[in-house]
Amino acid sequence: MVVYHVKGCKYVKENEFTVRCYRAVLAMIFAIKEINENHDLLPNITLGFRIFDSCMTERRAVQGLLDLLYGERMTAPRNQCQPRPPLAGIIGEQYSTLSVPMARIMGVLHYPQISQGSVLSTLSDKLQFPSFLRTVPSSTFQNLAIAQLVGHFGWTWVGMIASDDELGLQGGHSIRRRIEDSGGCVAFMEQVNLRYSKEKVLQLAQMIRRHSAKVVIVHSPEIHVKLLLEILYGMNISSKVWIFTASFTITPWVLANQAWKILNGSLGIVPYTEHMLGFEEFLRKLKPARNPDDIFIKLFWNKAFNCIFLASNGTSGESTEGKESRRGPCSGEETLNEEAMALFELNELSYTYQGYTAVYAFAYALNALVRCVPGQGPFKTGSCVDLNNIQPWQILHYLKHIRFQTRTGDEIFFDANGDAPATYNILNVQISQDEEFQLVKVGKLDSAAPRGRDIIISAGAILWSDGHSQVPFSVCSESCPPGHRKAAREGEPACCFDCVPCSQGEVSNGTDTITCFKCPENQWPNSGRDQCIQKMTEYLRYDEPLGQTLTSSAILLTFFTASVLGVFIKYRHTPVVKGNNRGLSYVLLLALIFCFLCSFLFISSPRTLTCMLRQTLFGVIFSISVSCVLAKTVLVVLAFKATNPCSSARKWLGSKTPICIVFFCSLVQTVICAAWLVKSPPFPELNMKSYNEKIIFECNEGDAIFFYCMLGYMGLLATVSFIVAFLSRNLPGSFNEAKLITFSMLVFVSVWISFIPAYLSTRGKYMVAVEVFAILSSSAGLLSCIFFPKCYIILVRPESNTRQHLVGKTG
Repeated sequence: MVVYHVKGCKYVKENEFTVRCYRAVLAMIFAIKEINENHDLLPNITLGFRIFDSCMTERRAVQGLLDLLYGERMTAPRNQCQPRPPLAGIIGEQYSTLSVPMARIMGVLHYPQISQGSVLSTLSDKLQFPSFLRTVPSSTFQNLAIAQLVGHFGWTWVGMIASDDELGLQGGHSIRRRIEDSGGCVAFMEQVNLRYSKEKVLQLAQMIRRHSAKVVIVHSPEIHVKLLLEILYGMNISSKVWIFTASFTITPWVLANQAWKILNGSLGIVPYTEHMLGFEEFLRKLKPARNPDDIFIKLFWNKAFNCIFLASNGTSGESTEGKESRRGPCSGEETLNEEAMALFELNELSYTYQGYTAVYAFAYALNALVRCVPGQGPFKTGSCVDLNNIQPWQILHYLKHIRFQTRTGDEIFFDANGDAPATYNILNVQISQDEEFQLVKVGKLDSAAPRGRDIIISAGAILWSDGHSQVPFSVCSESCPPGHRKAAREGEPACCFDCVPCSQGEVSNGTDTITCFKCPENQWPNSGRDQCIQKMTEYLRYDEPLGQTLTSSAILLTFFTASVLGVFIKYRHTPVVKGNNRGLSYVLLLALIFCFLCSFLFISSPRTLTCMLRQTLFGVIFSISVSCVLAKTVLVVLAFKATNPCSSARKWLGSKTPICIVFFCSLVQTVICAAWLVKSPPFPELNMKSYNEKIIFECNEGDAIFFYCMLGYMGLLATVSFIVAFLSRNLPGSFNEAKLITFSMLVFVSVWISFIPAYLSTRGKYMVAVEVFAILSSSAGLLSCIFFPKCYIILVRPESNTRQHLVGKTG
C-alpha cells in the first residue's frame, strides 16, 4: 500500500522555502518508518509514499492529485490510462482553499483524503465532501474559541484581518457574529491576499495604525498577511495585540528583516499537539547523501548552513542572482547543530503532529481491513475486503470507524462529519531582550470539557508586547460603573457609548448595565445609586433638636401660664383682677394651658388616637381661647354703653353674657370637629410620595375640607375679636382691656396668616413643626399681651393695684 502526500513547501510568489512544511513532510516519513518497523501493525506490509509540492496554488495541487490518481503527465481522467499505483489515500492539503478542489475530485472517486490543517467548516458537509476527513477540528469551534478568548480578557473593541478567500470570509464573519453575540464589537474587518498590490496593503496598514482598536484578530494563512505585518513593523507599530487563529502558522521565519518582532506578546491558537518521541533523533540523522530522493533536503541545507550545492559543472544549479558569490558550497556532510535544529521549531509541532497522526490513521484503517475475520466483516453482508482487489471506498469505510491511541496516549477518531475532537493549545509569543523567539503554551481550549472549563488560561504566564503581565485594554468606551447605565451613541457600534448616571429613584448594581431599575416603594438609592437602601422614616421626634426645642418651649410656656393663673387666683380680690372679668380670665388661662399642652400631640410617632385628637382638640381649645377674648371685648363695649342710665345694654351685663358667648362660639367649632371625626377622621399614614429618599410618618387629615373649615372658623373668631377690640380701643374706662386685646389679636392673626403658606410649602416633620410653632407663638401672644401687663402691676407695682390709683390714673 502507498500513502501519498500533497504539501505546499514553496510559495509561488516568493519562491521561498518553508522549513515548517518540510518538517511536516519529515514527520510523515518518520511515521511511515515507525509503522514499517512495527511488527504488530500491518505485519508483512510496507507503506510507501510519494510527495507533490502544491506551491500554495490550486492549479499545482490539482495537477499533483491527478498525477497521483492517473499517473504522471495526465491532466484529466481517461478511460484508458496507465495502471494506477496501489493508492490508499491522500494526506493533505494543509490549507482549506487547496483542499476544497482536491476534496471534490476525491469525493467523486470515493478516495479518502485526510487533511492535517484544513479547518473550513464547509468541509464537514458530507454531501459535498463525502471522502474528506481531517485530524484538526473544524473552524466552527475555533471561531467560538476566538470569541471566548476575546471575552476572557474583557476586550470589546477589536479589529479583524481575514484572507480574501472562502476560508477567510466565512470564518471571519462567523468570528465577528460570535463576538457581537457575546457583547463585543468588531471595529473593522478587512481582507488581505497574497496577490494584493503593495499600495493596497500600505493603505490597510495605515488604517490599522490609526484605529483605536488595540487588539487585531488575524484569520488568514501567514503568507497572505506577511507583507502587511512587515509594513506595520516598519511603521513601528508595537501597541497592537495580535490574535492569530489556527490558520496562521506562528513562526519567526515567515517574516523578513526582523519583522517577526512585531509578533511579541501576541496570542495564537493551534491544534492540540503532543511531543513526538524519537522525532528529534530522526531529524539529526538527516544527510543529503542518505536521502537522495528527498526533493527538499538540499533547500533546507542551503538555509540551515548558508551554503549552495554545486552541480557537476561547478554552478549552483539554481538562480541565486549573484548570491553564490557570498555563500560557500555545501559539502552535504555538515552536522545539524543546535542552530540548524532551531529551524525546525520543535517546541511547537502544530499541523506536523496532525500529519503524523493522519499517517497512523491510514495505518490503523489498513490494519483493520487486513485483519478482518471472514464472515465477521463490517459490511452489510458480513463480508471482508478482497485483499487482491481493494477499493478506495472500502478504506474510507474503515477510516471512518477507527479509534486508536498514539504512542503519547492520545485517542484518535473521526466523528460523523469526519472531524477530529476540537482541542486547541493557546500560545503566547515571547521575545526576550536577547531576541530569543519563544512560543509558550499558556492555555487550552477543549470543546469536550464541561462548560466553564472549556477554556483554561494561565494569565500569569502571558507576557504582552510591553513585557508586562497586565492585560492591555481594548475598548471603545470605558466600562460604566455601578450606578450608571450605557447610553448608545447615535450612528456608532453598540460598544461605543456614554455612561449616564441613573435617574432619581433608580439604581444599577452591575457593570455596563443597559437600564437602571426602580427601587421598591419603601426603598431609595444610596449615594452611589448602586443599591437600594431602606428609606428613613421621618416624623417629629422628642430626641432630635427640633422636637426638643418645641417640647421645652411648650413646657416653659405652660409653666408661665400656670404661674399667671396662680397669681390671678392669689390676687383675685385686687382691683386689677376683679376689674377685668375674673371668671373669663381664669377660663382663658386654663384654655391657654391646654393650648400649650396639646402641642405634645403633634410630637412623637403618630397613632390613631393622637391623629384624631391633635387637630380637633387644638381647634376646640383655641376656639374657647378666642371666644374668651371676644367675650372680654364685648363686655368692655357693654360696660361703656351701660354708663348711660337709659341704655338697654345694662341688662346684658352679668355673668350669663360671657358664658353664652364662649359656649356658643365654641359649640360651632365642636360641631365641625365632631362631624370631621364621624365622616372622615384623621389616621396615621406612611407617606412615600412626598419625598423620594424618605418615608414620612404623618397623620392623614382625612377630608381636608373639615381641616380648612376648622382653621377658617378660628380665623373668623379672631378677626371679629380684633375688629371689636380695635373699634373699642379708645373707650374711656379704668379697666379697659381693648388696647391689649387689639394687640394680642393682631399678633394672633399675623401668626396664623403666616402659618398658612408656611404650612402648605413644607412636608414631613417640618410641616408639623410649623403648626406647633404657630400654636405656641399665637398662644404666647395672647398670654403676654393680655396678662403680663396685669402681672407687672400686681407683682412689681402693687401700689398701683388700688381702685383710687386706677380711677385717678384714668380720670
